[in-house]
Order: sequence, then C-alpha cells, then structure tokens
Amino acid sequence: MLVDSHCHLEYKGLVEDREGVLARARAAGVGAFLNISTRQSEWDQVVGTAAREPDVFASVGIHPHEADAHQDLGRAALLEATRHPKVIAIGETGLDYYYDKSDRDAQKCLFRMHIDVARETQLPLIIHTRDAEEDTYAILAEEMGKGAFPALIHCFTASFDFAEKVLALGLTISLSGIVTFKNAKDLQEVAKIVPEDRLLVETDSPFLAPVPHRGRVCEPAYVADTAAFVAGLRGTEVEQLKATTTANFFKLFSKAQA
Repeated sequence: MLVDSHCHLEYKGLVEDREGVLARARAAGVGAFLNISTRQSEWDQVVGTAAREPDVFASVGIHPHEADAHQDLGRAALLEATRHPKVIAIGETGLDYYYDKSDRDAQKCLFRMHIDVARETQLPLIIHTRDAEEDTYAILAEEMGKGAFPALIHCFTASFDFAEKVLALGLTISLSGIVTFKNAKDLQEVAKIVPEDRLLVETDSPFLAPVPHRGRVCEPAYVADTAAFVAGLRGTEVEQLKATTTANFFKLFSKAQA
C-alpha cells in the first residue's frame, strides 16, 4: 500500500474527474489520500470529499498566498473545523517569499496561529516554505520552545542545512515528484539522509508530475513513481519504502487510524 500524503482533489485538473482520479490511484496501490485545503472557502468541499470517501482524509488551513484575505480568520474557526472526524491535519500553512502574494507579516501571524491550534489539538501541521528558510526555522524553533507539536515540511525543496535543522526539531519531511527531476541533485541528497521513520511521499497533485509524467496533470497515482525513485536513491526495495512511508503516515496522522 501507498499513501499520497498531499493532494488537492478539489483543484482544476482533478475535480472534473475525481472518481476516475481516485480509481486510477487505487489501481496503482494508493490506499489513502490526504486532501489539502488552502483557503477557508474550500474547507466544506475538502471535508465533504473525505466524508464521502472512506480512504480520503482532509486538512483545514490557509496557504501563505491567501494570508492577506484571511487576516480576520479567528483561531476559533480553525479549531472548530478540526473537530470533524475526517480532518486529520492542519494546513497547509507557512511562508512563501518567492511569490510574495501576501504581506510577510500577515503570513507570519497566520502561521503562528496555525501552530497554536496544532499544539492544542496535536494534529500535524503541514508546512509550505519557499525562499523563507530563515524565518520558517526561526518561528518553528521559537514555537517548539513553547510546547511541542507534530509537523512536516511538505514538498520539500529547501537546503540540506534546513533539512538537518528541521529534522533536529523532530519534523517529518515529505518528498514530491520534484525529487525525480534531473536538476534536483541537491534535493536528491536530502532524500538520502531523511531518517526512515520520518519520511513521506506525496504528489501535490495536480502540480509537479514526476518523471516519467512531466508535462501532464499530476494525479495521486503518480506517487508510485516518486516512491520508486526515492527507493532507488536510498538503496532500498520499493516495497519496503511503500510500507515504511505508509506506516509513517498513520503514525504521524494518528487520527486517521480511528
């Protein structure tokens, strides 16, 4: 079995044929999906899909691109949304200084609010970070000092140094199809050193289709290609990597086991 630990089933490219998308993934051995939200207006849709599909789970959160539009989002609203039985994670949230689509202070404020709710609920925090390593790490280290919370860096593309620092904080690292790209040599080195018990794989579909599907709309089924590539990098059997990352998913997202 495999798990796609990060996909956007409500996004254009997947939502038009969601039943077909899920069927193809299941046929490829994907046994669970984490359907990710990026803005409050998506929450009902994301959670609704999870409620209908036994093997689909949901997250609730605000992407850093959407921070400006959610500055009045109260902590209580996020906390209430986590109470649904199929909501097993908070996010995606974090910092994105590459596109700077939202004010950086607004991003930081919302990131800290998500952390606060993750600490209270102990639901894993799904972190997006791009061109913001220094501030992301500083906030995580400071907030961990106030009390531990489970968290992962999704679609990891940051530096080797950042990987070592977040692993030292106890975070999990999730690898997307980017790791299969021929110009991703630095990321491939990171993939080799992530501890076995803190490694996940994902698609971030409909984005970032792995080799050999470059140029196509990414689907959850393609997580199998990423898993096979990562297994090769790490010198392990692909079936072992599938089993390990599946076990890691259900250990980290423990609410999914209920």
